[in-house]
Amino acid sequence: MARAGKPRFAVLRMEGTNCEYETFNSLVRSGADPQYVHLKRIENGDVSLSDFSGIIIPGGFSAGDYIRAGIIFASRLSRCALKDLEEFNQEGKIIVGICNGFQVLVEMGLLPMITDRERKVALHVNESFRFESRNVYLRLSSENGIFKKRMEMQKVWEVPVAHAEGRFITDSAKTLNTLKRRGQILFKYSDPNGNDAPYPLNPNGSLMNSASITNISGNIVGIMPHPERIYFSYQMENAGSESFGKAFFDSIVEYSERFT
Repeated sequence: MARAGKPRFAVLRMEGTNCEYETFNSLVRSGADPQYVHLKRIENGDVSLSDFSGIIIPGGFSAGDYIRAGIIFASRLSRCALKDLEEFNQEGKIIVGICNGFQVLVEMGLLPMITDRERKVALHVNESFRFESRNVYLRLSSENGIFKKRMEMQKVWEVPVAHAEGRFITDSAKTLNTLKRRGQILFKYSDPNGNDAPYPLNPNGSLMNSASITNISGNIVGIMPHPERIYFSYQMENAGSESFGKAFFDSIVEYSERFT
């Protein structure tokens, strides 16, 4: 039962997702009314995504990352809900994919959607060929209207990463430059001063230090680091300042209030 005045979020999950609990609680803390939605419920027609104000695909290892990360989740979700997700996007509602969820959105062709759903980017194996799990630094690099109200462009944020396939690559330099020109690179890995930096500060070797991208409209967001794992300031080294997680979830919940 939805609580009046609170945007409803669907937190999608399937076998292998494992960050839905933290994501759910972060949404609650930021004022949303989230609901877990297992993929089977969508496939069976028990749930309609059109009833929600926002959708989040959380992190984890959906289907054990068999074949490659996110592809099985993406294939199943495309078969049962692609039309609903496209309509969701056309209405301007927010769709967020975190880590494995980012991989799902890329596999579905919902990111970056430069020209329809043609595949132009991928999240490849980390350049180190290792699972990278630690805190890194991010800075906002886009004038995205959902986030710029709560996040200053030059502020550096501390946020955890935990992935083996997070290296953002494109099919060409033209695609990468198009993403940059259109403001679709939302967050970039940086050093503590906000400057682009190589490995290990760029934990996976992503092109242009890209940690997060959006579609052209900015309402479909893929992010490789985990905002749900650093919601409280005491989880940061510099305790006392606002955390990235709180600013991130406050931003998407506030934006989604217009769809309640």
